[in-house]
Amino acid sequence: MALLERVSTLVRANLNDLIDRAEEPEKMIKQVILDMQNQLLQVKTQVAIAIADQHLLEKKQKENEDKVAEWMRKAELAVDKKEDDLARASLQRVESHRDLSENFTQQVTDQKAQVENLKSALRQLEQKLTEAQAKADVLIAQHRRARAVGKASDARLASGDGSKAAAFDRMKRKVAHSEAVSQAKSEIAGDNIDDRLAALEKEDRIEQLLVELKTKRGA
Repeated sequence: MALLERVSTLVRANLNDLIDRAEEPEKMIKQVILDMQNQLLQVKTQVAIAIADQHLLEKKQKENEDKVAEWMRKAELAVDKKEDDLARASLQRVESHRDLSENFTQQVTDQKAQVENLKSALRQLEQKLTEAQAKADVLIAQHRRARAVGKASDARLASGDGSKAAAFDRMKRKVAHSEAVSQAKSEIAGDNIDDRLAALEKEDRIEQLLVELKTKRGA
């Protein structure tokens, strides 16, 4: 997420170094604080959206679980009434909703992780903003004194490896994405066989469930 990358950059920013490198320190620190405030608003909005999405997924997950129970009751009724065809159809619905349940479970887990990441970024940015606001005047004054006594040259020795590391991380993400796309294409090529086998396995599961249900209901 580009937003989290921008927040991470702001959080890692060394305020002292930024001021020391700036031609206009006062303008630089004000701009940094403004950027942090803008990003803070965006992160708060994203946190709210992510939490809302999580609640929606959890609601849909619960509705799907209710469907599993509902179709199982219908399958039991069909067995009691000696309606095997209806029982099979109901059990097929049970299996379909069970498959959806697994999907919803993964989605909810992923969404919770996303919410926690955003909340963590929000806390870090709030802390960094508070630090920047508290140190702004002090940092500017320190900068002026440093230049007055010729210390600016020492400050410029600070390493700039952060940008290189960020560029390397971006390259790794691109490579990982390319590998994922290639893997997906390979999987798609075998989807037809996999789908047919999966359908056969599902039919076997349905028949097994029907036998078990009929045994349970004494049919």
